[in-house]
Amino acid sequence: MEIVAHGIDLVDFPRIEEMIGRHGERFLGRVFTASERAYADANKNGVEKLAGRFAAKEAILKLMGTGWRGKIAWTDIEIVNNESGQPEVTLCGEVEKIAAKLGIKHISISITHTANFAIASAVALAQSDEGE
Repeated sequence: MEIVAHGIDLVDFPRIEEMIGRHGERFLGRVFTASERAYADANKNGVEKLAGRFAAKEAILKLMGTGWRGKIAWTDIEIVNNESGQPEVTLCGEVEKIAAKLGIKHISISITHTANFAIASAVALAQSDEGE
């Protein structure tokens, strides 16, 4: 596998709190999958968890070079934790099609938080010519 792209994003918690306050269910349903929302609801710092997922989705769109436009839906990207707690990426819909066109086989994601911010870094991996 070889690295083909990188994306990074920083989100402040008040921005997410404001969007939830202003748009409520409309915002939550448009941006987050049911699994992402359940994960946030199960944690005492739910807004922190949502901000991390939002930053991760932005980082992924940056590495694809698309941003959020066209037929892309926020829920085309899902960030869920595996059994050991590591976040993993699942793509579907338009984002999955774009990833396939770019030769992306896997996206590795890292999310961290401070008192007021979430940051996510995403690395796109493609099959190398050697078939590794």
